[in-house]
Amino acid sequence: MFRVAVLVSGGGTNLQAIIDRVKDGSLPGVGIVRVISNNAGAYALTRAKNAGIEGVTVSPKEYETRELFNKALLRAVKEASPDLIVLAGFLVTIPPELIREYPDRIINIHPSLIPSFCGKGCYGLHVHEKALARGVKVTGATVHFVNEGLDSGPIILQKPVAVEDGDTPEILQKRVMEQAEWIILPRAIGLIAEGRVSVENGITHIAPKKQG
Repeated sequence: MFRVAVLVSGGGTNLQAIIDRVKDGSLPGVGIVRVISNNAGAYALTRAKNAGIEGVTVSPKEYETRELFNKALLRAVKEASPDLIVLAGFLVTIPPELIREYPDRIINIHPSLIPSFCGKGCYGLHVHEKALARGVKVTGATVHFVNEGLDSGPIILQKPVAVEDGDTPEILQKRVMEQAEWIILPRAIGLIAEGRVSVENGITHIAPKKQG
């Protein structure tokens, strides 16, 4: 089994998309082995429990220093022995130690077409507020590998979504989730599980599916 650990802070809609694709057979051989949240009240943990997946909380508030938290988070991840770590709305800075431990094995979903509307301060609803304020006609979502920069790792998949007249940040957020995030995140996991994604000089390459 290709073992996936998911890190999430909030409601877990992207987590649910992965759970659903595993359940319906779209991700053969893939299993979510642990869900880790920095927020004990995150509904994502309820989603995990409902799906029979182990859920654990590792909160910075429980540790005297960020260094101690970082060690606890790394320990919680390593206990799950993941082949891939998925950040699905995880609003905590990933410790460099974790990135170095799992090079090209951590992916993130971002609600814009990187390099637009990414980096410091660009998360959640703020991304869609910035997109609407700029007046773009097309936005979307990006799945990328995580490196020690902010939203700067190699891009794996992107999917565009139209911006429509009368959109609010909330309406646009929902459309981007439904038309892009929930589609390309499970797809990226499947491609990586199949061994079809490689990184060369900071650029990802996706090999064609083997026949037979």
